[in-house]
Amino acid sequence: MKLLILGGTRFLGRHVVAAALERGHEVTLFNRGISDPKLFPQLERLRGDRDGDLSALAGRRWDAVIDTSAYVPRQVVATARLLADAIEHYTFISSISVYSDTTIMGLDEESPVATLTEDTERVTGSTYGALKALCEQALEHMLPGRVLHVRAGLIVGPWDTTDRFTYWPVRVALGGEVLAPGSPDRQVQFIDARDLAAWILRMAEARRAGVYNAAGPNYRLTIGRLLEVCRAVTESDAAFTWVDDDFLLEQGVTPFTELPLWVPAAYNGIQAIQIRKALAEGLAFRALEDTLYDTLAWNASRGDAVADDPLRLRAGMTLDREAELLTAWKRRR
Repeated sequence: MKLLILGGTRFLGRHVVAAALERGHEVTLFNRGISDPKLFPQLERLRGDRDGDLSALAGRRWDAVIDTSAYVPRQVVATARLLADAIEHYTFISSISVYSDTTIMGLDEESPVATLTEDTERVTGSTYGALKALCEQALEHMLPGRVLHVRAGLIVGPWDTTDRFTYWPVRVALGGEVLAPGSPDRQVQFIDARDLAAWILRMAEARRAGVYNAAGPNYRLTIGRLLEVCRAVTESDAAFTWVDDDFLLEQGVTPFTELPLWVPAAYNGIQAIQIRKALAEGLAFRALEDTLYDTLAWNASRGDAVADDPLRLRAGMTLDREAELLTAWKRRR
């Protein structure tokens, strides 16, 4: 394919580009040239901005476009209007955050999506999902039957600078007493960016359209099992102390950020998404151990700052904060 990738130099985007090149596609990147501009020097680069300057795309043709960088409807409307006659297929990276009620387990592609209560383009924790849902609706209106909407779960692996998954293997590797959130039998979901990228490319090649949840793995993984595998992979002496939801909330612990992968049990539907539709289209997953090994190796390559302070991450808690919480929890008990 002649493939246009909107973005392509950050986390998922760079894995999509790598997968596309491995599969022999001709790739053009469109971005601002800010994030890692020297990456993929062999590729054609078009400079512009989703928020106003799409002129570099005018008068060109591609077989397909993969959009990894749109967050508000105005961005996808402008892009779809310009590319409507220039492409056959459009892949939009959406999110499982589109769903309105995460108290429901087993949400599928037909489940209700969130709506905005105000006219805003401000992307926050409360508007992100609804804005992505509006992007999906706008694209389907403009390019009916030609759009693959990928509602991705938590994307993990090398180059994930959010650290929302990286925290756990790094923390467990340090050993000692580890604060473990909620209950060990609570389900968690995430997908390695490389598995997601490979599947997206296969779907684009086949011109598949429609809405697909793309989370993982293809079995019920619990956070207890995840932490046990982290301990085995890192060969650490970590011991897990399980702390319940009510205590964590009382202590002001931020779900999914200060303790990655943890949300109160009542809202854990966001980690029990139904993925049968994507599995039927070939979505596949590497071994959890491989994702953990590769995430740790990438994290170790980030430089001296990580070596000096392994928990200098964008998500997760410091060892001091963890120790304070564990002391308070034991006192309460």
